[in-house]
Parts: sequence; C-alpha cells; structure tokens
Amino acid sequence: MTAKIGSKHIAQHRGKKEREEIHKMNIAREALKIAAARARYRNQQKGQRAPAAAAA
Repeated sequence: MTAKIGSKHIAQHRGKKEREEIHKMNIAREALKIAAARARYRNQQKGQRAPAAAAA
C-alpha cells in the first residue's frame, strides 16, 4: 500500500509533471527488462534449453 498523508495517498499529492516523469521511467525500465530477456533467448532454437555456459 502507498503511504498516506492525512486521508489521501501520497500519489494524490504528486503534480502532473511528476506523474508523467514516473510513467516515462516505468516504461523505460520495462523496455530494459524486455531487451534483456530478448537478448537472452535471441539465437536459440525453438524448444531447446540454453546451454549451461550461456545460462551462467
């Protein structure tokens, strides 16, 4: 749960610009995760597990 200030959550006290920045940061963070996952499985054959050397 988000912390509260009085009867409102902290997120309700954020300005529009700050919310937009947080949204953009979240999208960028997810893009990095997706890119790392794609790189991990890029040159693999379907149905094959990664070799032990590549997994480490």
